[in-house]
Amino acid sequence: MRLKLDLHDIYNRGTDIDRALRDILDEAVRTKAKTVEIIPGKGSGQLKKRVLRFLDRKDVRPLYHRVEKDSKNFGRLWIHFRH
Repeated sequence: MRLKLDLHDIYNRGTDIDRALRDILDEAVRTKAKTVEIIPGKGSGQLKKRVLRFLDRKDVRPLYHRVEKDSKNFGRLWIHFRH
């Protein structure tokens, strides 16, 4: 199973971004998804940096195995899980 989260609609609402990221991670753990695709978009890169900071938090890091930055598309991240 693969989940997807597009952050284009909420790019300027910080609490909504954190909530959406937490919800998709919780859903991935609950459904035992192998990967989650997160699309922060290309833009200035600030949203992508925010997502990476969120994923690096001490309370979030244990939920997933690794983060992969898409080499062909700067505006996309993959989160891989081991269940």
